[in-house]
Amino acid sequence: MSKPPTSDEARSDHGQDASPRIRRQAALRAGYLGDPATARAALHDPEPLVRIAGLRSLQRRELIHPDDLSAALTDRDPRVRIAGLDIAAGRDDPPIIDLLDDPDPAVVETAAWACGERTNEPDPPIHRLSRLAERHDDPLVREAAVAALGALGNAEGLAAILAATNDKPAIRRRAVLALASFEGPEVDLAWLRARTDRDRQVRDAVEELLGPASAD
Repeated sequence: MSKPPTSDEARSDHGQDASPRIRRQAALRAGYLGDPATARAALHDPEPLVRIAGLRSLQRRELIHPDDLSAALTDRDPRVRIAGLDIAAGRDDPPIIDLLDDPDPAVVETAAWACGERTNEPDPPIHRLSRLAERHDDPLVREAAVAALGALGNAEGLAAILAATNDKPAIRRRAVLALASFEGPEVDLAWLRARTDRDRQVRDAVEELLGPASAD
């Protein structure tokens, strides 16, 4: 069995630059070995997966700084931006709402989810999430935006959630679940329609929340 690379091996491979695989392994191990210098150096590596490994290791040691995340959120590679969002979702800073306009749909999807995780945000981007839920071309983005609006529970996001009950099945189901944060006759009507939705998962979602129709 081959021995895992040391930090020195990550920097030098018989006088040559180590392979990306070795550098990534070393950056990942740094989080377990308490080697923040190696992890932080990995943030500047030319390979995106090595940069992500550095981020994860610093996160594991609770040594990640807002500046580290800010750099990740503006990284040229969308995979690094997604990793940065995954970490930033559980923090108060840095700001993440600009990623809702990212050119990569996978980044936008993750940004929407992350906004929904920041439930203590004093000024959540309800209108921007609503636009995504109603208008974005990618259904995964629309679904994530609907879920975020439900998690935030802001009344200004209700109209977009109600509109999503007429979208694709997965989004309709997500919208039904998101409605649990709201009350009112329009919500009751949406649930009533969902009970007879042509998609079983949508019907099941209503039952998860309200129980079978006979129990109403």
